Amino acid sequence: MTVRVMLISAAHSAALREARIDDEGPLDEAGARRAARAASAVPGAGRMLTAPDARCRETAAALGLRAEPEPAVRGWDLGRWRGSTLEDLTVREPDAVAAWLTDPSAAPHGGESLDALRERAGGWLEGLAGEGGRVLAVAGPAVVRAAVLHALALPAEAFWRLDAAPLTLTELSGRAGRWNLRIGRPLEQ
Repeated sequence: MTVRVMLISAAHSAALREARIDDEGPLDEAGARRAARAASAVPGAGRMLTAPDARCRETAAALGLRAEPEPAVRGWDLGRWRGSTLEDLTVREPDAVAAWLTDPSAAPHGGESLDALRERAGGWLEGLAGEGGRVLAVAGPAVVRAAVLHALALPAEAFWRLDAAPLTLTELSGRAGRWNLRIGRPLEQ
């Protein structure tokens, strides 16, 4: 059975604008305004989901979606690094950052490794494949990137080369083990 999974990358938050590792905080005012302006461009779907963090829930609400929380698309758990900048972490913990960026099984922050994130996002995606229809989910950029990695069977290193800009739509269509990708188009016109 074919399913179309449409992933909307959440709007801007203060953490994103300040280049901090996501702290699961709320949208900032500009992000909320941009999401509200993009509402008319959101495609229809039989199921609408959102990651449970504030940024994603508020993006879904600003887009006018009645989305149910989906724990499988929650943000990447980066443990004690949450709220820090990569620049600060590189100064304080250079070896840990190097391991995190080069070893997909590393989790020096005490949260999820890239492998664990990819497995979670991939498991969710494969679970949807048996349902068919159209599913729309608002998620953080790391989850969107991990879903793309899984769908296209890309090597883990490709994660660091993908970008999921705020308020872009990434579409995956297919079925378990065979996916096609339509790369993130902006929702704003």
